[in-house]
Amino acid sequence: MASHPEVLAARAALEQARVNLERTAIRSPVDGVIAQRAVEIGQYVQPGAKLMAVVPIQNVYVDANFKESQLHRVRVGQSVRLFSDLYGKDVPYTGRVIGFSGGTGAVFSAIPAQEATGNWIKVVQRIPVRIQLDQEQLGKHPLRIGLSMHVTIDLDSAVGEAQAATPARRPAQ
Repeated sequence: MASHPEVLAARAALEQARVNLERTAIRSPVDGVIAQRAVEIGQYVQPGAKLMAVVPIQNVYVDANFKESQLHRVRVGQSVRLFSDLYGKDVPYTGRVIGFSGGTGAVFSAIPAQEATGNWIKVVQRIPVRIQLDQEQLGKHPLRIGLSMHVTIDLDSAVGEAQAATPARRPAQ
């Protein structure tokens, strides 16, 4: 009876149903929150289709847009103090400058601003400064992407460390 063709077909169908059920669960490689969900329950999807974005809440950072004229003393490694509009000044965050964008926000915009009249007007550009936040503080008071922050960089902190970490280069002779 175990070798009967209908029994074998039923076992194969049961095994395929188990595999299909296991494939209904999607596991993220990182802890995070779902953003930009593009799929609804019961919807069929194709391989490679974008279903959602997962924002890793453990690696939240701030891109603070400073005027180019404010950056001449800012260095990687300097300490930063931040306040979120979400929590107010009662919940301060600390962090460190970890880098700068390769260009201004205007350079990377989809439609760069141009002066149509031919008159040249100097516009002060803003450059994103990436700030890594303290993980313990984020655990107590989590943030979400897109929130407004008030940022103050301590220009006297870690300047010696940042210079020591980046040795001076000599020109080739």
